[in-house]
Amino acid sequence: MSHAKSPAIPGLHHVTAISGPPQDNLDFWVGTLGQRFVKRTVNFDDPGTYHLYYGDRDAAPGSIMTFFPFVDAGPGRAGAGMASAVAYAIPDLDQRMGDLAEAAVDFEGPFERFGERAIALKDPDGLRVELIEGGARDEGFHSVTLWLDEVTSTAKVLEAMGYEREAEESTATGGTGGGETRIRYRSTDPERGSAVDLMTSDARSIGRPGAGTIHHVAFRARDEKEQLEWRERLSAAGQQVTPVIDRQYFDAIYFRTPGGVLFEIATDPPGFAVDEDPAHLGEALKLPGKYEAHRARIEQVLPEIRVPS
Repeated sequence: MSHAKSPAIPGLHHVTAISGPPQDNLDFWVGTLGQRFVKRTVNFDDPGTYHLYYGDRDAAPGSIMTFFPFVDAGPGRAGAGMASAVAYAIPDLDQRMGDLAEAAVDFEGPFERFGERAIALKDPDGLRVELIEGGARDEGFHSVTLWLDEVTSTAKVLEAMGYEREAEESTATGGTGGGETRIRYRSTDPERGSAVDLMTSDARSIGRPGAGTIHHVAFRARDEKEQLEWRERLSAAGQQVTPVIDRQYFDAIYFRTPGGVLFEIATDPPGFAVDEDPAHLGEALKLPGKYEAHRARIEQVLPEIRVPS
């Protein structure tokens, strides 16, 4: 007897973090990592602050890293109850290590995780960015790491989203830090960024929001209908899910997992070319309609930024 396949989230849509000054952020994500600058807009809840988006050449879901850069942000620190690292899939790790060494950019590794070679580096605010060799055609997301006190409650949420436990690995971190255990979950309908690592660590760290920390992790819904189905399904599973919120380039719903991490489910449409020519993404400041009347004042407050060539 055949069973209909249960629905599954295909993978990550975007990851949003907090940073310090926007120019340092741009220089690293575009200049050092080679990401495309996809969108310059403002924090819709605080228009005196930028919201900067980076992604692949096509500005496709599954490659989008976004930042709220606060010039005077205090340093944050990853700890239990937070997403602690974001990872990209890259085709050639040796080539990338050579490029980074030539540019005098420090990195940790190479090391092996779940049979894949990887390196880790930090952005100017200390956010951990991992590059994992996965034979990828292009450089979308590979995975995200959630640092948790216990994994069971968050694992149940991922299972409700169509993820399955794939592997478990423990490593000693040396020194006085003890060790860490990670359990990898993967979507049963995998596309880019289909893995989520649930990590517990003996290292003592009390998480503190601020520059260099991840604010939330967004998963993909292919369209509005799928998003509403997820809202219903997750509400039925006991999650407190927000109503749908229009974020101009996608619709969003949010809920905080029992482990403490803020999750979002974002739609693929309408995408980042809704208000800009696809060939000229990120060139002009884009504002939601409600702020257009205040453009002159907003532009005066925002620091000037220059995109690295």
